[in-house]
Amino acid sequence: MSDLVEDTYAEAFRSLYTEFLITARDRKWLDHAIHAATGHGSSSIMCDCEAGLDRYVGPGGDPSFETPDGRPGAICQLHVPRFWKNREAALEKALLARVCQNVLTCPTTRCFAPGSGPNSFRLGRKLAWFGDGFERLEDRFGRTMWVVPTMGGEFCIDRRFPWFDGIMGGNLWFMATSEDASIEAAERAVAACEAVPGVITPFPGGVAASGSKAGSRYKFLFASTNDQFCPTLTNRPDFKSQLPPDVKSVMEIIINGRDLASVSSATQASIQAALTVPGIVRITAGNYGGRLGKSWVWLRPENHPQP
Repeated sequence: MSDLVEDTYAEAFRSLYTEFLITARDRKWLDHAIHAATGHGSSSIMCDCEAGLDRYVGPGGDPSFETPDGRPGAICQLHVPRFWKNREAALEKALLARVCQNVLTCPTTRCFAPGSGPNSFRLGRKLAWFGDGFERLEDRFGRTMWVVPTMGGEFCIDRRFPWFDGIMGGNLWFMATSEDASIEAAERAVAACEAVPGVITPFPGGVAASGSKAGSRYKFLFASTNDQFCPTLTNRPDFKSQLPPDVKSVMEIIINGRDLASVSSATQASIQAALTVPGIVRITAGNYGGRLGKSWVWLRPENHPQP
C-alpha cells in the first residue's frame, strides 16, 4: 500500500436499505428514470434517504444479471440510518415517493424487485391505486405483477420489494495540490465503485465537495463545514488547520452498500484507482473516533485484519 494512504478508517454505520430494478426501452429513458428516482438523495442530513445507482444490468450492463423483460436495466439502492426513529416507515415512504413520482412517470419504464427477502414493502399494491380501479394483477415476465393503465400505455410493477440491513458512511478523502487533481481522483474512485456490485456513491456524480462535521457553533444546525480541512482557511493566523502543506482541494466520496465486505471492496478499488492521479498528497477518511458507528472500513486492511 502506498505511503500516500493514511492508516485510518472510515467510520461506517448500520442502515436499512432497499433495492429496485428499473427497465426501459433504451438507455436514454433508463438514465432519465435513474437520475430522477435517485435525485436529492445525497445525504441523510437533509434528504429522505441516501440514494444511488448500484449498477446497470441486462443488455449493455452486467451480463450476469438478466432483466425479467430482456431490456436494459439498472439496480438502485435507497438507505436510511438504522438509528433513525421509525426507520422502516421512513424507508418505505422514500421508496414509494421515488418510484411513484419518478419511475411510474418516466416513459417506457417498468419496476421489478431484483431479489427476495423475509421483510418487504407492499409497494406494488400501493402504487397500483393510481389506476383508480382499473389496475389489475397479471402474469407478466414469469411473475405476477400489478399492471396500471397510463396515458402512455401501461406500467408494470412487482408486488413486494424487500428491505435489508446494510451499511452507510464508508468514505474516502482525496487531498490534492489542485482542484483538478482532487476531482479526477474522486471521479476515478467513483468509476471503480461502479464495478463493485452492491454499493452506491450518493452525492452529485458520486462526489462531495462540502464534507461536513457533526455540530456547529450555531445551535440550530447539527452539521456544518469541516473547517479544519478547508484549504482556504489554512493561512488564517487564528486558525489551526489539519491539512498537509500544499493541499489546495479535498474531495470526498461516500460509499453505502449491502454489507461491510462490499463497502470494503469498493474502498480498496477506489484507493487503487485514485493513487494513479498526479497531484494526490494524501488519501484518508473521516471518522468520529468510534462515536458514530461500529463498522470500521480500514484504508490499510493489511494492518488491521478482520477478526
